[in-house]
Amino acid sequence: MAHFLTHDERLTGQRIVGVLLGMIGVVFLIGPSALQGLGQNVLGQLAVLGATCAYGFAGVYGRRFSDTPVLVTTVGFLLASTILILPIALILDRPWTVQYSLIPVGAVFALAIFNTALAFMVWLTLNLRAGANNTSQVTFLIPFMAILLGWLVLGEQIGWNALVGLIFILLGLAVAQKRLFGR
Repeated sequence: MAHFLTHDERLTGQRIVGVLLGMIGVVFLIGPSALQGLGQNVLGQLAVLGATCAYGFAGVYGRRFSDTPVLVTTVGFLLASTILILPIALILDRPWTVQYSLIPVGAVFALAIFNTALAFMVWLTLNLRAGANNTSQVTFLIPFMAILLGWLVLGEQIGWNALVGLIFILLGLAVAQKRLFGR
């Protein structure tokens, strides 16, 4: 998205190679079995692609607020998204019919503060400093972190494919961000 919507974040051959290496790493991590059923649940798969595109647009759009304090921009984005989703949530979830207890409500507040508001502030700060392309590449680490946390917290086994995937992801990030092979 940044390539088409900005003047200073163009795709280069090196960036494309880096992104492809990262994608290969993700394929190794999740395994070819994740591609089974491709084309069966088209609506769900289109939703995933739409979310990916929205993430790309958000990176470019977020740069427009470089003159505004990160806290103000974060509050504005989160309020706007709340206003957009609130009618749907009220219709579908009917929150007035739910009996609330302290632990789930506390968990929702913790997610809202730490996993949404603070995470968004970090993301926006990175986006403004490093650019949309570099910031979006951090998403390549999400599948690896999921596998690492699965191993640490749930005792899941890490196979050779996870290690190969990590190597490809790190190599892809290094190549795309010109930390390997220079300019």
